[in-house]
Amino acid sequence: MRQIPIISIMLVMLCLTGCDQRQTNVALGTLERDRIAHTATINEVVTDLPVVQGSTVHKGQILVKLDDTAQKAEVARAHADVAEAMANLDKLRNGAREEEVAAASAKVAGSRAALVDSQANYKRAEELAAQNLMSKANLSRALATRDSDQAALDSAEEELRELTNGSRPEDIQMAEAHLDATKASLAAQEKKLKDLTIRATRNGILDNLPWNLGERVTTGSPLAIVMAGDAPYARVYVPEPYRIKISVGDQLNVHIDGLDKAISGKVRWISHEPAFTPYYALNQDERARLMYLAEIQLSNEHKDLASGVPVQVDLP
Repeated sequence: MRQIPIISIMLVMLCLTGCDQRQTNVALGTLERDRIAHTATINEVVTDLPVVQGSTVHKGQILVKLDDTAQKAEVARAHADVAEAMANLDKLRNGAREEEVAAASAKVAGSRAALVDSQANYKRAEELAAQNLMSKANLSRALATRDSDQAALDSAEEELRELTNGSRPEDIQMAEAHLDATKASLAAQEKKLKDLTIRATRNGILDNLPWNLGERVTTGSPLAIVMAGDAPYARVYVPEPYRIKISVGDQLNVHIDGLDKAISGKVRWISHEPAFTPYYALNQDERARLMYLAEIQLSNEHKDLASGVPVQVDLP
């Protein structure tokens, strides 16, 4: 068997050591943007797609419209409920109308007149009964009539007093609470109506429209995917030996495939936990293989760079 000279083995080991060092003083990753998924809140038909995929969109711009016919009807019904609750509250606050008070007063007067007549009849019946000119049954009937007319007068007077005293505070509070509930229901229905028009919540690029015009979407499914932000950021994995040297706000050089020169980026976030096996399960040599996820934001002058492009970041 042919033996390899010792000097050759040493050279190979030095080369491998140098290669490993070159690989560990960089962080590898890709360009990314925040992915914003606008989902459907209801099962309805897509009626309009005003923006083409790949277009730049701005916050508040309409991306997708869903059929809002049924929801508009719900909003109209909620408006009617609010109007009814307001009218009922005004009725309780304003109290009885003059016509109602006048009718109740007339009822009291009629009941009082009937009582006067029944009292007179009972007095005559009592005198006749004392002379044995009227039976006890007729006397009892006259007494019952008088008592009935007295009760009718008392009831009519209470009804009049109820009208003139106004509504109870508890009834007004109940009406106010009911009005608040109907207003809250109206706000909820209006929010549902607003959600049928999908608007961009951040500036970015409209990456995908999963549903076609005329399709009925499913609740919770994505309607529009926006890659947010003016410029992408580099999402890279930092080797464990360099984690302690990097902090949020540091400027690092980023090499991007296709660009001849490195560009500067600012660390906007770096994880405090390793992405792989926990450190306490590794020995000293294996700990160097731990990786910490970091995000390095590029400036707006590089907003045209595409997502997914491989990058390499020089570590301090």
